[in-house]
Amino acid sequence: MTTGHATWIIERVDWHDERAVALRAAMDDEIGPRYAPVFAEFDEQTRAVLAEDFAVDPATIVDVVLVRDAAGEPVGHAALRALGGELEVKRVFVQRRARGQGASRALMSELERLALARGASQLILQTGDRQPEAIALYERIGYRPIEVFPPYTRFPASRCFAKPLADTAS
Repeated sequence: MTTGHATWIIERVDWHDERAVALRAAMDDEIGPRYAPVFAEFDEQTRAVLAEDFAVDPATIVDVVLVRDAAGEPVGHAALRALGGELEVKRVFVQRRARGQGASRALMSELERLALARGASQLILQTGDRQPEAIALYERIGYRPIEVFPPYTRFPASRCFAKPLADTAS
């Protein structure tokens, strides 16, 4: 896939693919500190409940995609999870060196394509109020704010979005 600045290679992989695992760990390393003060305000029991809310059961993951640069190096990750009767976008991350070049748009476009192929009429996602760059991306590509949905309702920093997919089919 070619976007404004670069050529991106999209690859579907297993949740346990070592490159996918490494990209998710890099995401945790970058994003975790942003929310540490929020989690620090909760007691231990509440933190444990929230950890359960945010846990991803690999059995619920229906697709995982990586975006690779022209040299073949993986620079981004995203996944689709079955959540009730919906498909939810999970764990979207692009390494700093590849940001601003269309990699996240390539990932999201592929997730939307895969969701349409699975018969979904929309995608939903959750992010947090300390990720303004993620919120800006989602809004730029047509996601609109919705009510916070389970399992994220107990986390006050949650921001949820949805995008109808019918408009993207062409």
